[in-house]
Formats: sequence, structure tokens, C-alpha cells
Amino acid sequence: MFYIVAGFTSLLVILVLVFFKAAPPTPPSAAQEATQTPNPLQSSPFIHSIKRLLLNRNYVLLLISYGMNVGVFYAISTLLNQIVLTHYPGHEVDAGRIGVCIVFAGMMGSVACGIVLDKTHRFKETTLAVYIFTMIGMWIYTFTLSIGHISVVYITSALLGFFMTGYLPVGFEFAAELTYPEPEGTSTGLLNAAAQVFGIAFTMAYSEILNSSGDIVANVTMAVMLLVGSVVTAIIRSDLRRQAAQNPNA
Repeated sequence: MFYIVAGFTSLLVILVLVFFKAAPPTPPSAAQEATQTPNPLQSSPFIHSIKRLLLNRNYVLLLISYGMNVGVFYAISTLLNQIVLTHYPGHEVDAGRIGVCIVFAGMMGSVACGIVLDKTHRFKETTLAVYIFTMIGMWIYTFTLSIGHISVVYITSALLGFFMTGYLPVGFEFAAELTYPEPEGTSTGLLNAAAQVFGIAFTMAYSEILNSSGDIVANVTMAVMLLVGSVVTAIIRSDLRRQAAQNPNA
């Protein structure tokens, strides 16, 4: 299995090296064209860009809320097998299939949320809506685990995966809007770093609460974290800098 995965990923690396270009021949938008114009602030060292990002109040709030959302996802997916087997002993195969459902539902969620964002350009509203639906999905997942029907767990887990993973591209795009003209690679890199930090902390806390107090308390704790993240997202100001650069006369 690992040889197959290694072979497939090696093929992808070769294709990237051969066919991927550093940039399109012409800027894809007015905003991108503006970033290519020589500007001392835009061409400053990486560390200066990091400092400006960390002084951007809206971005810091997004950093926290994004980390909390993805951190909860990491915690749940890490301990999914243990949770499922607690309520459905002997269903190891189902636990694996539920994980697959989460992944596939997340793929569909990412595409769907990306389409909505592209059509509406309502970055904060879309981000907040997906976050709230994620929180609702977490509450549903929490109180339907013990219902006694494994099919219900499939459905609630897929619902959770749809919105949790669907949040990822929305968060990236919102970050790019809030931090323009800073490099998007830097802003998204910090989001990923925050997700890893929150993921480690939440997974450890989730595991400890699960072992000491049971899955209901552990899942409710994660749902409360998503509630806090929703509140943090709600107070982010919709400062769409990239859209302003794209449409200066709007």
C-alpha cells in the first residue's frame, strides 16, 4: 500500500516539475497586476510581512477562529475510531468507512463553498455561515452517536465533514482579502500553522476528556469551541482589500 502511495505521489511531483509554471504570462486580475508593481512595502523581507500580518486585527481574529475550527476537525478525525467503537463494538470496518465519508463529503463541501464564494463574493457572510453550520453539525453529531443506528453516524459525520472541510478554502480566501497585498502564501501558511497548533492542543484535550468523562462531555467541549469560534468570526470586520483593488471604482 505504501509503495503504491509513494509511486503515485512521485508521479505527481514529476508532473508538477514538468508542467507547472511559476506564474501565468499575464496577471489574472487587476489586484494581481497591482502586486507586481514595484512597491517597497510589498517587496519587503518576509519577517516584515509576518509582523504586518500579526498587527492586522481582522487577520489575527481569523487566525484564531480558523485554528479552532480545523483543530476540532483534527481532534474528531484522530479519535473517530475510538468514539465509534465505544457505541458500536465490533464495527471497525464501519469506523473506517465513516472516515472515508467525512473525506468525500469534505471534498464536495470544498467545491460547493468555493462556488458560492465565487458567485457571491460575500466573504465574511460565507465564512460565518459555514462556521455556524459546522457548529450545528457538531451538536447533531454529539447527541446522535448513541442513538443505536450506525447509519445515523454515517449521515451526521458526513454533514460534519461537508462543512468542516468546506471551511478550509473559504478561510484561505477570506485571509487573502483581509491581508492584501501581503503574499497569499504567507497568510495561508500562518493559517495552517495555527491549525496545527490548535489541532495538537484540541486532540490532547479531547482525548483526556474522552477518557475521563466520556464522549458526550468531550464532544460538547468541542461544540463549545466552535461556538466561540463563530463569535470570533462574527466580530471580524469585512475589510475586503483585494476586492477593492480589483474594482477601484466600485
